[in-house]
Amino acid sequence: MRQSQMLVPTLKENPADAECASHRYLVRAGFIRQTAAGIYSYLPLGYRVIRKIEAIVRDEMEKAGCVELLMPAMQPAELWHETGRWHVYGPELMRLKDRHGRDFALGATHEELITSLVRDELNSYKKLPMTLYQIQTKYRDERRPRFGLLRGREFIMKDAYSFHSNPESLDERYQIMYEAYKNIFSRCGLDFRPVIADSGAIGGKDTHEFMALAEVGEDTIAYSDSSDYAANIEMAAVLFKEEKSDEALLPLDTGDVKAGEENSIKIGWYRADDTNVCVLYRAGNEINEVKVKNVLDAAMIEEWAHDGDPFEMKDSVVLLADQALKNVVNGRLDNKNGEVLHYNVNVERDLPHARIADLCMIKEGDPSPDGVGTIRFARGIEVGQIFKIGTKYADAMGANFLDENGKSQPIIMGCYGIGISRTLSAIAEQHHDEFGLVWPKSVAPFTVHIVPVNAKNEAQKLLSEQLYEHLSRDYDVLLDDRDERAGVKFAEADLIGCPIRITVGKKAQEGLIELKDRRTGEQRECAVSEVEEAIREFLNK
Repeated sequence: MRQSQMLVPTLKENPADAECASHRYLVRAGFIRQTAAGIYSYLPLGYRVIRKIEAIVRDEMEKAGCVELLMPAMQPAELWHETGRWHVYGPELMRLKDRHGRDFALGATHEELITSLVRDELNSYKKLPMTLYQIQTKYRDERRPRFGLLRGREFIMKDAYSFHSNPESLDERYQIMYEAYKNIFSRCGLDFRPVIADSGAIGGKDTHEFMALAEVGEDTIAYSDSSDYAANIEMAAVLFKEEKSDEALLPLDTGDVKAGEENSIKIGWYRADDTNVCVLYRAGNEINEVKVKNVLDAAMIEEWAHDGDPFEMKDSVVLLADQALKNVVNGRLDNKNGEVLHYNVNVERDLPHARIADLCMIKEGDPSPDGVGTIRFARGIEVGQIFKIGTKYADAMGANFLDENGKSQPIIMGCYGIGISRTLSAIAEQHHDEFGLVWPKSVAPFTVHIVPVNAKNEAQKLLSEQLYEHLSRDYDVLLDDRDERAGVKFAEADLIGCPIRITVGKKAQEGLIELKDRRTGEQRECAVSEVEEAIREFLNK
């Protein structure tokens, strides 16, 4: 491609609203432009990277036995009413009406639509298992779009759905997709971690997120410094060791009172769906709302503006206690204002109906839940997630099949998503320096960037054209044929970040050129006859 024919509107200065490196450089290098908050156009360079990522995804999906289709972005509200998610999904679901007043949603996700498609088609165990996927634009009305493509209201996503007749088949597919995702993100050049996660609004139980490590990431990963254990901080289990105490249990609200924050028991009040919930936990810890939601098998949870006494309300609330309270002897129960409600509280004795579970956030320095090593924290960008949905959507929408005995059974589902546009941004976040982007060869918009120093010099122009024609047979090549100063061309080449830059300069008449490795900065002069070997050496490092 000739650069003079491309729309590559580079900028010298950082955009004022760019909060992270990927946003700054993708705008400055002319890869994207903002249309509205959280909505971007992919300019030619950016769209080339998107297509490279999509090609990797399609290749791995086909290897995994997945079949591509394309579903509509507009979805009738009736499908979402079948599962109850029209109201549950919340304000992020973009809703609209047609001219007849019929309600629709722009696809934030496609579980309802894919289930409606297969419920009349996959009606026999002989047609199962099957995995279908699409690459399509999704829409979510984010409250606070930020970080460029990392959190947008319109984005490109690959979503796949698998359908099974038994849990063992789902388990097998889940592992296949897990490995396929590892291959995809490795091929994209990302430093990532698969982590145990929460399924959120999608539903289901078993799920992993694939996190690209980056300081700008909105998620915190808890990982072991000595094993492969990694989990989203909201899902990381706290390894609990019960410590038996010889201390005598004192009567409630009588006798000696122990001082000290380590003996303080705190209270949290919540609404889980339609249930009032009281959570007791040890001072110095933090309630993990995701764990509370999952223990109660609730769809939604929010703080409850209440400050009562659990002893007085024990019959009107669900009472939960964090496992660490089993080691608190003769504790002091404090309300939100720090006022003492009760002395010498021993949860198992005094509140025997309380459900004891792991309800608090893990902390850096805690022992790893797998018993190997110590927990460390890192920030991550979620680029993909896989779920075992089970029969949630089949039950709600009547998607059944006939088993070997002719009995009707609900179809068991899995769901597997990758943020294509977010992956582009995550790659840029990990692969840049002070001069611009540094694309991995697998997703670079062009592999080779040919830059003649003087476009008016006939020898340089002729050699550049010859190289362009020859190398384009095997590589994606960008030729900077513009009438610009050499300094401008070099600065923009670094900003765009193609893996190899070929400079055609004063020694063109001698058949000599200069290669530069964008990643390492290594430069080498070579004869035109040796250029392909030199390119291969640079790319294979």
